[in-house]
Amino acid sequence: MPQSHLTETTTVKLVESGSPLQNLQSPQIYVLQLRQDDPRKCTAAKLVRFNLAKPLYRIRQMPRRGLTLNPFAPVHLLSIDRSQALAYGLVAIDCSWEKVQKAFSIHLPGRNVKLPTLLASNPVNYAKPHKLSSLEALAASLHIMGFQEAASKLLSVFKWGPNFLSLNQGPLDAYASASNEQELLNAESQYF
Repeated sequence: MPQSHLTETTTVKLVESGSPLQNLQSPQIYVLQLRQDDPRKCTAAKLVRFNLAKPLYRIRQMPRRGLTLNPFAPVHLLSIDRSQALAYGLVAIDCSWEKVQKAFSIHLPGRNVKLPTLLASNPVNYAKPHKLSSLEALAASLHIMGFQEAASKLLSVFKWGPNFLSLNQGPLDAYASASNEQELLNAESQYF
């Protein structure tokens, strides 16, 4: 077993036991870049440039046991997914909204999870439900799993980024406190 995997496993055990290191840990962020958007406007490309996400260019590079954000997944991301994210990473698929159906029609490695309803704060889709940028999807995932500082750090790279948290604060906090799918769906119905 590679030594880096042993370190990740140890980190997960420390975080789960309530160690003071909990706030210092956050999952590795990956972005599968399908290069369908203007790179100057692409939120995922900017995260890569700022070394906040690791770029992936082929599906086979995706972590097999990571969490893959997929809007068509049968289950939602929950706060209990924190350990898996810490151990194996969180993956966003960066594609154009016009090609989203095709991009997610193929089998994607990892445990595919979707986000509950949230409003976009990006300038293109402001206040539209489910039209999140890759940045917003990653930040929402981090927030739901209890990595609020990491979520804020990602969002701070964009002028409009911090507005995502204020626009969705109530739902995000409710989703983060849901311990199962039914509780999350109940929280979602209270807001949307």
